[in-house]
Amino acid sequence: MERMAMVIHLKPGRKAEYLRLHAKVWPEVLARISACNIRNYSIFLKEPEDILFGYWEYHGEDFATDAARMAANPKTRDWWALTAPCQVPFKTAAPEDWWAMMKEVFHHD
Repeated sequence: MERMAMVIHLKPGRKAEYLRLHAKVWPEVLARISACNIRNYSIFLKEPEDILFGYWEYHGEDFATDAARMAANPKTRDWWALTAPCQVPFKTAAPEDWWAMMKEVFHHD
């Protein structure tokens, strides 16, 4: 299992929409997340800066392949079409990353 974390900004004026969407995530999107070996997925909001922090545990063998399967799913793409306009990537995010990935520096069970 690999713990993965990432951050992104909320676009000014879009917080209510983003929170509304995530209050009722589509079942097909949740099923795809699980099918791609992602478990214990949480998104946290840091206010007043409106920074989103995402965390999940990846239980698969090949994250790049599972991420591609996720991105190829039509319902997931439809979901991202709704959520992406609510987000602003960090300027320092890698070009291929919408959310800026973070390096784990400490963990305690």
